[in-house]
Amino acid sequence: MKKEFEITDKSIITKMLQDSEYGTLALSHQDKPYSLPINFVYFQDVIYFHGSKSGRKIDIIKQNSLASFSVVEAYSIIPSYFSSNENLACPATQAFKSIIIDGKIEFVKEYDEKADALSALMQKLQPEGKYKSLHDKCYQKMINATTIYKLILHDIKAKFKFGQHLNQERFDMIISNLEKRGSDIDLATIKMMKEQRAN
Repeated sequence: MKKEFEITDKSIITKMLQDSEYGTLALSHQDKPYSLPINFVYFQDVIYFHGSKSGRKIDIIKQNSLASFSVVEAYSIIPSYFSSNENLACPATQAFKSIIIDGKIEFVKEYDEKADALSALMQKLQPEGKYKSLHDKCYQKMINATTIYKLILHDIKAKFKFGQHLNQERFDMIISNLEKRGSDIDLATIKMMKEQRAN
């Protein structure tokens, strides 16, 4: 990874994990990869997931608890002619934020931790509230029937690619073309490009 793209500020990484709607969980069983998009919550420095008590995912985790988890936030696609007049394909790119986490999965056994994790997930998905606390006895049967597992974080790599490596001429050319195209995602990309350039 180019140093210019690397993000190490924990508060920035935490915010992205808290804001991301889903990620991709990558597992491996007998040298065969298996990945799936999955809902999650980042809570108390671990990633929590939930699901049924059986299925391929659970079977694989029981055999091999090592996992990788990634989240991506896509920004503008940048055509090659946005940054070059040479009629070459290779300058084409896309702006994005990404986080890749390697770690080990553990099944949550303690009832209170399960309820806490589901509470954090509900706060993420339904911040306006309007539901009984997950610690209410009415949820006991459902929580006991739900598998909660967590990814213990061993290594985190975050990458924000917003043209930080470009010379000023190409950077300005992209900004100008994004302004002309002017979609909401283009305006958000311009904002991120300027913020990352200033750092």
